Amino acid sequence: MKILPFLESDLDQIRELQPADWGDIQGPFRNHLEKIYCYPIKIVADAKIVGLGCRIMHGDTVWLAHIIVHPDYRNQGIGKVITQTLIEYTDSSHYKTIYLIATELGAFVYEKLGFETETWYHFFKKPEGVPALLISPQIIPFEERHRLEMMALDQHVSGEFRDFRLDEFLPNAFVYEIEGKLEGYYFPSFGDGIIIANRPEAGIDLMKLMIQTHEIVSLPVDNQPAIEFLLSLGFSEIKKAKRMRLGLNRPWQPTKMFNRVSGQIG
Repeated sequence: MKILPFLESDLDQIRELQPADWGDIQGPFRNHLEKIYCYPIKIVADAKIVGLGCRIMHGDTVWLAHIIVHPDYRNQGIGKVITQTLIEYTDSSHYKTIYLIATELGAFVYEKLGFETETWYHFFKKPEGVPALLISPQIIPFEERHRLEMMALDQHVSGEFRDFRLDEFLPNAFVYEIEGKLEGYYFPSFGDGIIIANRPEAGIDLMKLMIQTHEIVSLPVDNQPAIEFLLSLGFSEIKKAKRMRLGLNRPWQPTKMFNRVSGQIG
């Protein structure tokens, strides 16, 4: 078994590793190759790729993403090897915290490596026939004047420095503004459609816009007003996953997260 960097020539070889309940993994791995803050790896055995994983670096935090094992090679410790390798490649003197999102079945692997559960993300599916909801006039397209407030809100809620991740998606973003003050934002094209808001009414109004085009909403169990709103519309819970941490515990605000980005960034 060899641990090697993932290469562009590997993209056509990873379909066999595609989890049934995940989106297409070729797109994300192509993106990992293009970004200097990503470090994807592969595990090779029997002359083929049997495992994948990626390390994504922010200011002083790291996310582990797309840790996948070929169905024929599961229960052989490969997932643990991938995770250990990504941890070992991380400079702990600079990156003080490592995060990941774990399925209920996979969490025990990370617990053995010292990861602790911070919270649960719950996933809800939209029912058929949800009527069009009134969109608040407080929601407007992003303007450059919103940038500083938006980045400050994101750092406050996420506990991370990820401005450079948001920059790419600013042209399509929406903000929730009251009397010139930014109270929330929504990025339709960033991951699963991140929504962060200072107050419940702002977050829920942004969710009304989101669910016009998105079938799945995922958010921390800590955000009860958002969950109650979804249940009132007939959304049903379809699964849940753990947000886990290794290293420094840093403050973040799960009650202000109204839809997560994705498993790659929280």
